[in-house]
Amino acid sequence: MGHGRPAKRRRLTPPVDDDRTSETIQSKELFHKAADWDLEQDYETRSRRKNTKESNKLPIKNIHGNIEQVEPELQGSDVDSDSFLGSGSEDQEDVETPPTDQGEPVPAVPLKQQLIQAQEDIARLAGLINEDPEEHAGSFKKLAQVAGENAHPSVLKLVLLSQSVVYKDAAPGYRIRAYKDEDLGSKVSKDVRRTRQYEQSLVMNYQSYVRRLVEICRDKEQESLKATALSCVCSLLLAIPHFNFRTELLNVLMHELSRKQSSIYFVKSIETLEKFFDEDEDGGPSLEAVTLLAKMMKAKDYDVRGEILDTFFHLRLLNELSVKGSTNRTDKPDDVSKLHGRRIKKEKWEHRSKKEKKIARERKAVEKDMKEADAAVDFESREKLQSETLKVVFVTYFRILKERIPRLMGSVLEGLAKFAHLINQDFFGDILEALKDILKQAEAVERDDDGQDSEGRDRMRESLLAIQTAFTLLSQQDAAKSASALHLDLSFFTSHVYRSLYALCIDPDIQLGPKSMHLPDPDAAEPSRRDNKVNVSTPVLLLTRALTAILLTPSSPPTTQAVAAFYKRLLTASLQLPEKSTKAMFALLNALLSKHSRRLEALWYNDERKGDGVFKGEAETVEGTNVFAVGSGVWEEELLRRHYCPEISEQVRAFDKVIAGLAGK
Repeated sequence: MGHGRPAKRRRLTPPVDDDRTSETIQSKELFHKAADWDLEQDYETRSRRKNTKESNKLPIKNIHGNIEQVEPELQGSDVDSDSFLGSGSEDQEDVETPPTDQGEPVPAVPLKQQLIQAQEDIARLAGLINEDPEEHAGSFKKLAQVAGENAHPSVLKLVLLSQSVVYKDAAPGYRIRAYKDEDLGSKVSKDVRRTRQYEQSLVMNYQSYVRRLVEICRDKEQESLKATALSCVCSLLLAIPHFNFRTELLNVLMHELSRKQSSIYFVKSIETLEKFFDEDEDGGPSLEAVTLLAKMMKAKDYDVRGEILDTFFHLRLLNELSVKGSTNRTDKPDDVSKLHGRRIKKEKWEHRSKKEKKIARERKAVEKDMKEADAAVDFESREKLQSETLKVVFVTYFRILKERIPRLMGSVLEGLAKFAHLINQDFFGDILEALKDILKQAEAVERDDDGQDSEGRDRMRESLLAIQTAFTLLSQQDAAKSASALHLDLSFFTSHVYRSLYALCIDPDIQLGPKSMHLPDPDAAEPSRRDNKVNVSTPVLLLTRALTAILLTPSSPPTTQAVAAFYKRLLTASLQLPEKSTKAMFALLNALLSKHSRRLEALWYNDERKGDGVFKGEAETVEGTNVFAVGSGVWEEELLRRHYCPEISEQVRAFDKVIAGLAGK
């Protein structure tokens, strides 16, 4: 049988690039280039039209004697020109293939899709941790890797906030200690080993999270994430202050508080620190925070804002934290011998073996350990910690008092007045000498029209605060520890108040606090706190407190001449005071007249005066005024009786009725 021309055979191998005909294509490179294949786009552009044309040709016999059906020829775009299954001779190697765009970038995932994917991953991992933390301890690390390296800031914020919530729920009620090598090598049970592994995994991942927060808060290039990171730091400090790495979180707040200018981060840190002090029942976290604050202020030479010192007012120093006692029953335990008038029968004695007694002793030891692990406060250790905190606070106050920092004097003096009952009596002399120096400097420096000296300090306000602090130190002591017992001479402060009455009554800002005339600018870049209640007292309020301590304190009763001199000068000063200040002064005069009416009766009747000489109303001392001499009296009441305020005129008539009642007796 003769052989004719061989039939064309189909090529079953894909075409090879002309440039790499001499090289061998490896499978590794083939899979590496698979990422560049745009299969979906190729399928999308492929024709959807199917070949429904049926063949109407008869079958033929090929050269090999086999019968085959001739398929209809496809026209146009029905044939894929670049398919390696297309027919052709072996000579036609130059088959044109469309160029592939290997350098085309992969399209980015939309932000909305990234957030949805991150939320799903976070929900899944958080659910695993909540279900069984010890079994899924590796989910902490996976949770931190949800965002990835080049994730969008919105995804990073979502991950940071989610980690904060997860760690607050997963953190135990105790501080996890670092296990030593001998502890890890000791033989323990399977459950104990599992718990230790979980705790170490929790601490390591939590440490990485805290470091990430610290890095974001201090990196200026990540300013968009700073607000979220600082919010996470504050929430962790308030939720789990007992847990590990508390110092690192507090240092973040110290870094923000060290700035001179106020910002949203500064305000957030102040509010967090105040709440941190309010909610601390143990004393250890507050001691650490106060120590860091003192070191930071000392490093800055106390050139800080006054709001930092105001946080000390929120410390729970030596305050009872137990609930208020009942008024209808005694606070005794329930296992007393009598209950509701009946005796409780003792438990019947039963015999126990040595093994049972040993188990009972071990059970008691376990119960004791559990009580120590609870949140019950140990009063002795708490008192010791709070005493150390108080020591740091007073050292800070005394250093600022010695340096005379203008912007901090108000907070320091009010702080000394607040904690006066906790100050050791051995320091009273030194404190009073420092307060006297403040008054002497205020008298020596001339003020301008606005009440400010050359340094921009309000000396009169500092003087009133110093006087209030001095008398508060005395009033907070027991009756047995009066001024005579403590050998404290407060006459210098009394004389200063007496000299300052005329200058205070003509002060136009006597009813305004230190921040009353400085309203916050709505367009200002620095935010301000509206709820600050420290160093906001008005001068007339400070003056009223000082006069109450001088004239109405039972531990140090004033002389008759001092009572009459103050009453006379206060009446004169009331002629110049505004309406509200006059009402406050009249309330003090009413209390003074009710308590010392017999001593003041001579001011209304000339026949009962025993003084010699002439009355000198401009004198700077009580003795030099000669209040019971000729020319004295209460002629100011005639003017005040015609005051435009009806309440003031009625109060003057009430004074006359009190004196008239004494004359009738």
